[in-house]
Amino acid sequence: MASRKARTTPEPELTLPDVVEGDLRVESGDRYAIVAGRFNSFITEQLVAGALDTLTRSGADPNHIMVVKVPGAWEIPLAVARVAQSPHIDAVIALGAVIRGGTPHFDYVAGEVAKGVAVAALAAKKPVSFGVLTTDSIEQAIERAGTKAGNKGAEAALAAIEMLSVERALRLAGL
Repeated sequence: MASRKARTTPEPELTLPDVVEGDLRVESGDRYAIVAGRFNSFITEQLVAGALDTLTRSGADPNHIMVVKVPGAWEIPLAVARVAQSPHIDAVIALGAVIRGGTPHFDYVAGEVAKGVAVAALAAKKPVSFGVLTTDSIEQAIERAGTKAGNKGAEAALAAIEMLSVERALRLAGL
């Protein structure tokens, strides 16, 4: 008895682009969440202001931006995980300030916040940018919140915009 081989239709070959790169265009309807720790509020409020300004100047609708305030940096990952999993949010911006003091508290908090935000981003498969300052002094934090070193909240907003664009480009490429 002759065996019959099942016919399979070959999958169409996917032509990959040479380069996938995002841009800084906000598309109509893009929705952002900013999750910010209140601890060191004299710093974090400047980071939030920088992120909001950047988003709106880039074309985001102010009605499509939600700010979630949590007590401190330690609480940021849980809130990021929650909003990142929402179908109503396209990208998340994590903002906070952890300033080294005289105890090892900084070492525990800084690393765990970074790890927690990264885990939340990967679990949600959604752009999450990291603008949590980890500095050795108040002066360094002030510099990164809008003086000499720019505003890291604004930079985190730009990263969120660009990563949302990268996500779209990857989808268009069939990836």
